[in-house]
Amino acid sequence: MLAEKLLARLCKDPSEVPYDDPLDPDKVAKRQVPAEPLANLEREFPDLDRFVRGKDVLDFGCGFGDQSGELARKYAARVVGLDSHPGYLAAARARYPAVTFTNQLHEETFDVIVSQDAMEHFDDPQGALALMRNVLRPGAKVLMHFGPPWYAPYGAHANFFCPVPWLQLWFSEKTVLTVRRRYRQDGARRYEEVEGGLNQMSLAKFERIVKNSGLEVERLKYTGVKQLHFLTKIPGIREFMTNVVTVVLRAPA
Repeated sequence: MLAEKLLARLCKDPSEVPYDDPLDPDKVAKRQVPAEPLANLEREFPDLDRFVRGKDVLDFGCGFGDQSGELARKYAARVVGLDSHPGYLAAARARYPAVTFTNQLHEETFDVIVSQDAMEHFDDPQGALALMRNVLRPGAKVLMHFGPPWYAPYGAHANFFCPVPWLQLWFSEKTVLTVRRRYRQDGARRYEEVEGGLNQMSLAKFERIVKNSGLEVERLKYTGVKQLHFLTKIPGIREFMTNVVTVVLRAPA
């Protein structure tokens, strides 16, 4: 109880934290679309054009579909957006009718899979990567970009209501999620149950999943906190000082 009171004092006033419920069509319709939906993807993959132009692309964990729509428009890609959230899919279909959005794949295969800010949210990340491999054509690529990983300063994805770095280490899961209920009404009692999911994806966990996936690592980059990239190479410290993971994976030819 004392820990909850202390954490609550460190957090924002609930009246200062807006919430656009993705299951509320009125709120979703008023949602502000990013001015540059591909900004992060193009920054992390400067050669994005050669990967996706005119290709069959799967946007894995597409969310509201902004990235999918822009990939189709800007790069003339044939895009399928995949997500499990019904609110996201409904909004994506309404805004981007030229793109196919679905919660289940059938017989499709793809030249490239794009996955941005999703790997830390999958309830079964190992299964997600296995599915990616299964729908990749021989030699096809996965362009993955996500963060912050679990042990990063804001790895609990709770900074929208509490600006305390490493919150997930200072306070117990029960304490954090009890205080979080002042800001979200999804009833989550574990990190895995929060809206969108949170699988506590550490660097070690990610590397282990990739190693067992059967996909080959073509490119891997860790971005350090405050651009201190050298810290991402130091054992024992890198987990706490890595903000972003960027990787290109290749299916066997």
